[in-house]
Amino acid sequence: MTLREDSGFFSSDRKKLPVTPKDVLAYCREKEVRSVDLRFTDFLGQWRHITVPVSHLREDSFEDGFGFDGSSVRGWQSINESDMLLIPQPETSFIDPFAQLPTLVLICNVQDPITREDYSRDPRHVARKAANYLLSTGIADRAFFGPECEFFIFDDVRFDTRDHEAYYYLDSIEAEWNRGRDERPNQAYKVRAKDGFCPCPPTDQLFDLRNEMMQTMIDSGIDVECQHREVASAGQGEIDIRFNEMVRTADDVMKYKYIVKNVARKYGKAATFMPKPIYGDYGSGMHVHFSLWKNNEPLFAGRGYAGLSDTAMYAMGGLLKHAPALLSITNPTTNSYKRLVPGFEAPVNLAYSQRNRSACCRIPMYSPSPKSKRIEFRVPDPSCNPYLGFAAMLMAIIDGIQNKIHPGEPLDKNLYDLPPEERTTVPQTPASLDAALDALEKNHTFLLRGDVFTEDTIRIWIQHKRSKETRVVNQHPHPMEFGLYFDC
Repeated sequence: MTLREDSGFFSSDRKKLPVTPKDVLAYCREKEVRSVDLRFTDFLGQWRHITVPVSHLREDSFEDGFGFDGSSVRGWQSINESDMLLIPQPETSFIDPFAQLPTLVLICNVQDPITREDYSRDPRHVARKAANYLLSTGIADRAFFGPECEFFIFDDVRFDTRDHEAYYYLDSIEAEWNRGRDERPNQAYKVRAKDGFCPCPPTDQLFDLRNEMMQTMIDSGIDVECQHREVASAGQGEIDIRFNEMVRTADDVMKYKYIVKNVARKYGKAATFMPKPIYGDYGSGMHVHFSLWKNNEPLFAGRGYAGLSDTAMYAMGGLLKHAPALLSITNPTTNSYKRLVPGFEAPVNLAYSQRNRSACCRIPMYSPSPKSKRIEFRVPDPSCNPYLGFAAMLMAIIDGIQNKIHPGEPLDKNLYDLPPEERTTVPQTPASLDAALDALEKNHTFLLRGDVFTEDTIRIWIQHKRSKETRVVNQHPHPMEFGLYFDC
């Protein structure tokens, strides 16, 4: 299949940045760039990089690529097939805002050096295939995704796990538990648990830090909509970025995480996208808004429930049907399921509703404009690999439309307060990563269409998650178990 790179810029400011190999080289001269950082995303969603002197970047580098060893990358090839190529994508370039030496970043695709085929376990390749599969179906020509990533910023983080001990320690200057600490002086204005949404300074003590994160994102080519403090007590924040075509949005999420972590580090703090670091307070989600377009016309606007079209309803039906399997990719950590707790904070009921944030699928009603009509999937969290997460969501959406999977009747009520007899009639999200992986094993045919995901990709994903994560966590004694069982 010939892959079509998504068209368009990160934002209107993107026109000032290079989009062709010649543009990149001219930009390097203009900005006196001295090194080029080649970025790629490993199987689990962490950005990796290799840096070369700018003199090594030539016009043919964008075709020939740069060789590297892929055997040490999580989930990738074994040592006997370890040679790989990084192929820079010129339209992804930006100046690294944190490097002391003037450095240009280029996001790369990964290829096999012998066959010159795109590598099936490269997450960006999976997302590109999903976008092109959508095009091949004739359903739509563009899928727009808009994630809302939440994160925590801590002042002190310590943790360790050994054969004979295990602990973690977190601290935040904003946290409610520091009301009585001798800070010489303690200036009060701590944030009450579950009451941190959008207060002004001095309660919001990270306002300037988030502003710097926001401006750094803008300077790096991300179109930012807003930033604000989030609900949890200990330094939780959110910066919303504007929707874009799916692959570009996944690129932006990787850049977003890099900027949040490094601005926090600049201030002597630590940022994390771990979904549930604090017990008894809200965790961090990544609500994902999405819509499909064809010939510059929105496909989700109609005359049905909440102003939705049949296409939108079927898209939602596919998403809800395949949600148990999807969550193994969109909520891929054991910690993810400490956020997905019935009746507490995150939507676990596989239902839909307009305006209703207690449903897994929400239809925002801010504007009557057909162009703004979209669906919000509220389950995912920011620990996921955005390329794989968005691609899996899109494949479920396509399956729903192709097979006309109707999501049933809406539930326009607070689903957190459903009576027990009614709660049992509403399907819920898996309660653990193991359960989600079980669902993926049983239901992944929809992901294989168009060769978007492969049997190999699914197998390696499940194998890694079981052997390196769920099994390890399940076999380690937990500190809470000592309180429960030491005297048994």
